[in-house]
Amino acid sequence: MRVGYFAMPLHPPGSEPGLTMEEDLRQLVALEHLGFEEAWIGEHFTAEWENIPCPDLFIAKALGMTRTIRLGTGVSCLPNHDPLMLAQRIAQLDQLARGRFLWGVGSGGFPGDFALFDVDPKPGLYESRRWRFRVPEPSPDIDLRLHLRPYQKPHPPIAVAGVSESSETLVLAGERGFIPMSINFVPARTLRTHWQGVETGAQRAGRSPDRATWRVSRDVIVAETTGAARRLALEGPLARDWDGYFLPLLRKTGRLGLPKVDPSMSDERVTVDYLLDHVWIVGDPDEVTRKLRTLRDEVGGFGVLLVIAHEWQPWDAWLRSMTLLTERVLPQL
Repeated sequence: MRVGYFAMPLHPPGSEPGLTMEEDLRQLVALEHLGFEEAWIGEHFTAEWENIPCPDLFIAKALGMTRTIRLGTGVSCLPNHDPLMLAQRIAQLDQLARGRFLWGVGSGGFPGDFALFDVDPKPGLYESRRWRFRVPEPSPDIDLRLHLRPYQKPHPPIAVAGVSESSETLVLAGERGFIPMSINFVPARTLRTHWQGVETGAQRAGRSPDRATWRVSRDVIVAETTGAARRLALEGPLARDWDGYFLPLLRKTGRLGLPKVDPSMSDERVTVDYLLDHVWIVGDPDEVTRKLRTLRDEVGGFGVLLVIAHEWQPWDAWLRSMTLLTERVLPQL
C-alpha cells in the first residue's frame, strides 16, 4: 500500500486565503519528506470551506517547492471551463511538472458551482453559450499553429472520482483505463461497488483493471495511544470540519446516507462519534494498521491510501501522526 494526500482543502469561512494556502503548501513539503508519493488539490468556486478555485495555479507554485511528489487536480470540473483554455493550461502545467502531474477530471458536484456556471447536471448534458472556438489551420511560414502539447505522452495520467454506489464515473474509469478514486465519505459496502464498476467498464473495453491504481480516500489520525488519537479527532479540525461543513452539506443535498454502514440507520445517528468508530481511521499504530488491513480485505485490495487534508493544529501532533503512519503503519501493510 502506498500513501498520498487529498487536499480539498478545508478551512473555516473567513480564513485569509493567502495564509491558508501557505499552510497547505507547508503540509505538502512536509509530506514529501515523509515519503508521500502524490497529492491532489480540489477545485471549488463557491465553497468557502474549500477555498481554492484554481488548483493549477496552486500546483504550479507547489512544483517549485517540492522535488519528487506528484501533484494532481482533484478535480478539474469540466463544465466550469472553456475546453480549449483548460486543455492549454493543463498542457502548460504538465510541461512545467516534467512528469510530476496527474490530471483528475470530473463533472463537478457542488451546488453553488452548478448555479454559478448555469449547469443542470440532471439530464447529463453539459453545454455553454459563452464559449466558441475554432482551431486555426497551421501556417508553416511563420509557425502559426496550436502548438502546446503535454510533456507526458499522449497526455498526463487521467483520474476520475466516484462517490455514490455503483458509480457510473468509475465504470468510465474502467472503460478508458483512467485512475479510479473513491471519496472519503463512504464505508466499505459502497467501496466494493466502486471497484465492481471499474471491473464492469474494463470488461466492456477488453481491459484488465489493476487494483494497484485504485485510490481510496480516508480521514486518518495516528497517535502514540488510541485515546490520544481519538481526542485529536474529536477536539481538533477533523470533527470541526465534519460538524461545520460536511454533515450540513450532506444534509442539504440529501446525501446523508453516504457514510452509513447500514442504509436503514436514521440520519440522527450520523454524528462525528459515529464517524470516528465506523468511517475514520483513528488510533495508535497497531489500531490504525488493523483498521486499514480490515478495510483493504473488505474491499478486496487497493493501491494508494489518500489521506484527507485538514487545517491541522497543533502542527507537531499532525506531523507526528503522519510520521507514525509512514514509519509504523505502512511497513506492516
